[in-house]
Amino acid sequence: MRKWLSDPQTISFAVKDGVARITLNRPDKRNALTQQLLDEVQAALIEADDLKEVGCVVIEGAGRDFCAGYDISSGGDYLPRGQTYGFDVEQYRGQASYDDDAWQLRMRSAPRLQIFDMFKPVIAKVHGNCLAGGTDLALMCDIVIAADDARIGYPATRALGSPASNMWLYHVGPQWAKRMLFTGDTLCGAEAAKIGLVMKSVPADVLEDEVDYLADRIAKVPSDLLAAHKRIINAGLELLGARTLQRFASENDARAHLSSAYAEFAATVQNEGVKAALQRRDGPFGDGQASTAPEAPRGAR
Repeated sequence: MRKWLSDPQTISFAVKDGVARITLNRPDKRNALTQQLLDEVQAALIEADDLKEVGCVVIEGAGRDFCAGYDISSGGDYLPRGQTYGFDVEQYRGQASYDDDAWQLRMRSAPRLQIFDMFKPVIAKVHGNCLAGGTDLALMCDIVIAADDARIGYPATRALGSPASNMWLYHVGPQWAKRMLFTGDTLCGAEAAKIGLVMKSVPADVLEDEVDYLADRIAKVPSDLLAAHKRIINAGLELLGARTLQRFASENDARAHLSSAYAEFAATVQNEGVKAALQRRDGPFGDGQASTAPEAPRGAR
């Protein structure tokens, strides 16, 4: 019987040879994040942290993608202001005010911060799409290993706000963090490795072996030593403002939700559907790929 995680519906959890695997398991939805999935991920992380046999944790995605972002298929997170999620707004917060929205975003950050706060190391194994909320999850991990052809980025910054969990600065520095968030462009895994957004990229067909190899090596070290190493480095990140920045990021995501672009996207989702809203947002950017090589067409002005 599990102590913290019982009957998960949107993830799978398994432990073998000292390594716990948490698999986002909504492949038909490209592992898009829902609050239930995030809650189950948080419970699984605590379970792994508590289990004596576990030395390392791997987060991965079932099917074609690591995670394509937050689930907006029903327009749930992009309701026009003043509407609610179906609960009694006389008793509970909705999204009607800036303060309510900031509070909601802060509360929803807890599953991702669990990765930062837990004692044991966590590796993100990234393949396919790792977009928007997928990066919120992956970049909070201690180590990210990606397939060369993975697609990593936050296209939602073009209209929907700013990452509510924001570790971009700490991975790539201010200029590349701004480059990616200003445009919402994406990087392939190989390019992401060049700028430090991920630790390493490898061909897709060896990604599994690469992650297994590192996870197995980490799991050979006693957990109390791993905890000391992780917590020292994370304390350094905290001295650099990482925890404060997460609160500031969620509050400014709520601020960004006041933009006209957010309202237009929400209205399009409601009236025309998600596909039309995404096309209107992303169409002007073409393939939306960033690169460390020259990007502008010859003769561009």
